[in-house]
Amino acid sequence: MKKIILALLLMSSSIVYAQTKDEQNLVAAVDKLKNAMISGERTALEEVAATNLSYGHSGGKVEDKAAFVESIASGKSDFVTIDLKNQTIKVTGKTAIVRHELHATTNDGGKAGEVHLGIMLVWQKEGKDWKLLARQAYKLPY
Repeated sequence: MKKIILALLLMSSSIVYAQTKDEQNLVAAVDKLKNAMISGERTALEEVAATNLSYGHSGGKVEDKAAFVESIASGKSDFVTIDLKNQTIKVTGKTAIVRHELHATTNDGGKAGEVHLGIMLVWQKEGKDWKLLARQAYKLPY
């Protein structure tokens, strides 16, 4: 039994180390975006978003960087919790696509709610940092 547990631990740790440096940095960037969306901190939102951000909602509304930041920083769109599942990352040069499921509790306009969405994020490397260039959400079929 100890050998099986040790083998599983070694396999899981090799998966973590199998990530490239860019993939590790993207995981950190996605986490930074998630935390900024929960906190609503304007500076953190501005730092993670690219200048030419195109932020698409599941209902079809598309916002630029200024509108995205204002919506979250003002509390109009208020994420209380965000849980990301089934995340995948594909890096091609200075561009990356991150997909995941977003399960969140919200408090938009003082009204509690829940969202369950599929998300596609497009990231662009600017210097050493990954910036969110585009986001498109879609409703999950359940």
